Amino acid sequence: MSNIPKDLKYAKSHEWVRVSAAEATVGITDHAQHELTDVVFVELPEPGKKFKAGESCAVVESVKTASDIYSPVSGEIVAVNKAVVDNPALVNSEPYAGGWFYKIKLSNPGELEQLLTPDQYGAQIGSG
Repeated sequence: MSNIPKDLKYAKSHEWVRVSAAEATVGITDHAQHELTDVVFVELPEPGKKFKAGESCAVVESVKTASDIYSPVSGEIVAVNKAVVDNPALVNSEPYAGGWFYKIKLSNPGELEQLLTPDQYGAQIGSG
């Protein structure tokens, strides 16, 4: 059964969002990292780049496949997690802690209402 923290919002494409004031931290869910298996490479967006919700903004490669990561919200990248680039296994071992991808300054906080609650996400992945 996947770990689905109750304090996060979720995208249908398996990204999570932790909101703090006008910024959000983004990563991929425990379910997503489990499906990918061993993550061996992470490519993150450049700070200062702007993305719209739903746009591809990062890439994760595992021993099985490469997957695009989609920004769950619109805004400007303000920080990236260099530790996850240097040690991609953090995505597997700490998807909600050390394995986060980037922080984004929200340009449209209302988009958060379009994301899934933990219960909705659990139902989507069949882990409710």
